[in-house]
Amino acid sequence: MSRADVPLRVPVLYAISATCAVIGALLWIRGEMNTPATLQSSSYGSFLAAETSAESTWRVWSPTVPQARLGLYLIAVALVLTVTARLFSIRRD
Repeated sequence: MSRADVPLRVPVLYAISATCAVIGALLWIRGEMNTPATLQSSSYGSFLAAETSAESTWRVWSPTVPQARLGLYLIAVALVLTVTARLFSIRRD
């Protein structure tokens, strides 16, 4: 690994870490709330009222791993990537 590669790797690792953290947080929140999002519009009121009782069948991951757990896994990956990026930046100095 040359010293010229290190400055390019650090921002990339931080960007991937931030992406993992945001997606993980959204999945965790979705898994914890366990209700689909609803719009507060009067024109769709009756439709949305009927939809709130039905659980979403769209799965992000395997049926054996809940979305909340996948979100926590992604947040953990984000933390590991952040520490790795920090170590690369310290090593560069």
